Amino acid sequence: MEKARLCGNCGRNALAGVFLGNVDFRSLIMSVAITLKELSLGYGSELAVSKIDASIHNGTLTAVIGPNGAGKSTLVKGIAGILKPVEGKIAISGKRRERLSYLPQQSEIDRSFPISVSNLVAMGLWSKIGAFSALGKKELASIKEALAAVGLTGFENRPINMLSGGQFQRALFARMLLQDADLILLDEPFSAIDLKTMADLIQIILGWHREGRTLVVVLHDHEMVKAHFPDTFMIARELVAHGSTADVLTAENQFKARQMCEACDSIPHTCGKSVA
Repeated sequence: MEKARLCGNCGRNALAGVFLGNVDFRSLIMSVAITLKELSLGYGSELAVSKIDASIHNGTLTAVIGPNGAGKSTLVKGIAGILKPVEGKIAISGKRRERLSYLPQQSEIDRSFPISVSNLVAMGLWSKIGAFSALGKKELASIKEALAAVGLTGFENRPINMLSGGQFQRALFARMLLQDADLILLDEPFSAIDLKTMADLIQIILGWHREGRTLVVVLHDHEMVKAHFPDTFMIARELVAHGSTADVLTAENQFKARQMCEACDSIPHTCGKSVA
């Protein structure tokens, strides 16, 4: 959605809507970071996400939720540019495609590569200094600061295959701190990690949000979503609901999402629209 022009009758009508309470004020002042238009994504000939129309605004913290097999990871991979649309399009505004950071699920990351924690974190600087440039004092200080921010001081030389799941996730977040992205995509960042790490990483996410970055995070824990995520995007291969978490994360919508997924014996998903 383009920024509203508060001029003439259009502007007066828009302001009247705000004061009367029937217009979302955020939609008038926040520009769009991501636009999904009739978006379908899939693997080979099979669709995993079908006909999604939605916009995500700049500076929002959005949880992506839905039943297992709903297409959550597929959607985030599409936004990241890893999957190309089967139909429709994904538009990333401005230069955010260049300043995008994507963290997949840990199970998709090869930890057998012989690399130290500091070298892993240093990859976050590649967009600024290149992959083969030597690290100077400034870069080494940045790496040290990032490791301290995630609680990994003293782990610089440890091989990544010697880290616990929580420690490895902390290292990945340190790398993302150095990437300094405007648009951050996280796929199940709290899966299989300890509660202390989870709490620490949530604070980093909330810090990014306070800085005005746009975050899209795939999650399963609805209580966490209610506690920390102002906006929610619920899908069940098709869009179920998108908006404020209080409006989206209702028992009715959750029941509808389960029905939409359970009603499909196979994909492509064409039956959800017929579910009441």
